[in-house]
Amino acid sequence: MQPRNIRLPWPVICALAVAVAFGAALAIAQTRDGSWAPDIPVVWDEQALADWALPLAGLGAPPTHMSAAEYYSLPEENLKSYPVYMPGREPEGYWQRILEVGQQPLIEPDKLRSERDWVAAGERVFLDWVVLRTFDPDVIALARDRQAMEARGAGPLPDGTINGLRWLPTKGGVALGFTNCSACHVLYLPDNTAVPGASSFAIPNNFRNALGGAIRAAARTLPGEVPFSFAGAIGSSAYQAYGAPWTNDPAGERLKGITREEFDAYVAAGIRGGGVARWNGSILYPTKIPDLIGFKERRYIDHTATHRHRNIGDLMRYAALVSFAETVEFGTHRVLEHGTERFRTRLSDEALYALALYIYSLQPPPNPHPFDERARAGQALFERERCSRCHTPLLYTNNRLTLAEGFTPPEVLPPDVARVSVGTDPGLALRTRKGTGYYKVPSLKGVWYRGHYLHDGAVGSLEEMFDPARLSDDHEPGGYSPPGVPKRAIPGHEYGLDLSREERAELIAFLRTL
Repeated sequence: MQPRNIRLPWPVICALAVAVAFGAALAIAQTRDGSWAPDIPVVWDEQALADWALPLAGLGAPPTHMSAAEYYSLPEENLKSYPVYMPGREPEGYWQRILEVGQQPLIEPDKLRSERDWVAAGERVFLDWVVLRTFDPDVIALARDRQAMEARGAGPLPDGTINGLRWLPTKGGVALGFTNCSACHVLYLPDNTAVPGASSFAIPNNFRNALGGAIRAAARTLPGEVPFSFAGAIGSSAYQAYGAPWTNDPAGERLKGITREEFDAYVAAGIRGGGVARWNGSILYPTKIPDLIGFKERRYIDHTATHRHRNIGDLMRYAALVSFAETVEFGTHRVLEHGTERFRTRLSDEALYALALYIYSLQPPPNPHPFDERARAGQALFERERCSRCHTPLLYTNNRLTLAEGFTPPEVLPPDVARVSVGTDPGLALRTRKGTGYYKVPSLKGVWYRGHYLHDGAVGSLEEMFDPARLSDDHEPGGYSPPGVPKRAIPGHEYGLDLSREERAELIAFLRTL
């Protein structure tokens, strides 16, 4: 019998190709004694950096990254940190041990013998690594004062620790700081189940650290663990962090004169939508914190596809970029002013590799939503309405890019770009330093726990997402809305809005099973 010619669907071929590519990217040397020897990429590889970032809308060129020589001149830091307990909840003698323990290594690469060892080391980096910290005695005293912490609204985790806060023993003494990854990328579900990789702001909870503003003020930084310290007024600092003069955006130019009250109002509005504006982001056009679960299968990084994700090295360099190597030059525009300095340390390539391995290993929490008759009917609607054209199983994304509303693309489109726009707010993609003119097609896997929808987190639930009323000017967004704007329309991505109420409920039931 002759074998049949089997034609695989194009989405399956794409998925297989991605799997093969990542398998090659994670090439491992297996030694004869069975130990695991990873082939660790060079993080700041100028050849890899050359075509890593996409061109920016309005600029026509990608941002300029620091040189490899400048990057590797930054001294490595490999410091273990320790949990901060709510005063009265810490074990007996704990604070004295913190004062006496001295510097300890965050990871010890020479002792890692297996893939599991490397992933476990990456978990420590993800959970414990501190970039932003302060030695200010008044702020440290706050963390040790139960009455002061309760007055500020602090809420401990069930084990008594405070989410995101860490003690960091250094040569200069014990600092108080934030975890660089887990402060924003560990979600606690209503039953207190921790979900590493999911957005910490997806679901409101009571696990507030209460000292974010105090630490940032003492360290002279902006929200979002921005790896820079500032000299100057808030307007100057805000424009350095977020201004994009090549976009000719009047709202962006007003950042130069923004007051502390206005700035704080925008930050609070962004958090309401599940986002924290980092350096080179924007408080005016915020983005929700992404879900890192499933990152391995994504071809682009950030909502606007600022950088390509070709292999594990790209994830490593992106972690470095947003933590201590952020871009400060955009064409002829240099955004730093005199007196503004970077943090002057970095993680080793080994630590970033372990971190990336851990992120690749992240798994979603058990899904409580059954695939019942209603979900089965929703799956049929999903196919009937041709949702799978963009949200293609099994990844539930086609890994392509769509055009932001109003963006004029080049005549010859890159192969991953579809010449369509879903009509969502174009501010992020056109008026910021992350503005490529494109938006990624997001994966729908895990939408049941994400809590915010659309790139700015304006929609607070799946029910709101499929409610035609959100297109009306008197709609009250369940997620992000600018300060002083309690009611507004949420345009774009209108697929499914013309379904009947029962059909919308069936479609939502299916989506919650993904």
